[in-house]
Amino acid sequence: MDSEQIQISVATQYIPAQSEPEQNRYVFAYTITIRNNGDQAMQLLHRHWLITDADGKKTEVEGPGVVGQQPDILPGSEFEYTSGTVLDTPLGVMQGSYTMQAKDNSLHQVAIPAFRLAQPNILH
Repeated sequence: MDSEQIQISVATQYIPAQSEPEQNRYVFAYTITIRNNGDQAMQLLHRHWLITDADGKKTEVEGPGVVGQQPDILPGSEFEYTSGTVLDTPLGVMQGSYTMQAKDNSLHQVAIPAFRLAQPNILH
């Protein structure tokens, strides 16, 4: 499977209503869109995240599927979900991978490129 078959896009948002900066609690939501540009259905089986805050603290998260689902993504279609994370700093980075299974039962690692989580106006 070439890397163009599955396309990942990410949008992030700082959630001030759930954040408590004076307690070093910064809440972020991220919306991921997974597009299948290939010619066979792919099922998202597993996720793996590496979350790094501005102090260099690393947190790994992994498990089956995403938001309680292991979606089948048909050729030419996409699956979108929103999840969140909490950091101790107003700035951080997430990256990871999905394990996906094609209709022919072959397994594929799909990289999720690093994306920034940032409280607005923290970067000038």
